[in-house]
Amino acid sequence: MSDQNVRNAGFTSSGISGGSVASSLMSKEARASGGGVPSGGPTSTLQGMGAKGTTHSSGYTSSGISGGSRASSTMSKEATAHGGGVPRGGTTATVQSI
Repeated sequence: MSDQNVRNAGFTSSGISGGSVASSLMSKEARASGGGVPSGGPTSTLQGMGAKGTTHSSGYTSSGISGGSRASSTMSKEATAHGGGVPRGGTTATVQSI
């Protein structure tokens, strides 16, 4: 994953761009969570990366998730919380797709 992909999706250093993939994701996540965007979810994870420009070391790559990375830790925690699988539309799947 590149910083440019994250910015192109609408996650920028100045916030989420209106009318972007990011704003759509944020809206869907907020509705599913009862009105707020949860810390550690796809929107907050990607926005943090977009604001800092730190995707290069996150472990989300075009070849998959790098072992021992922040991404693999997130995936492991998410899989454990969901009974062993990574849910479609969850943090890991969403961030990896971008």
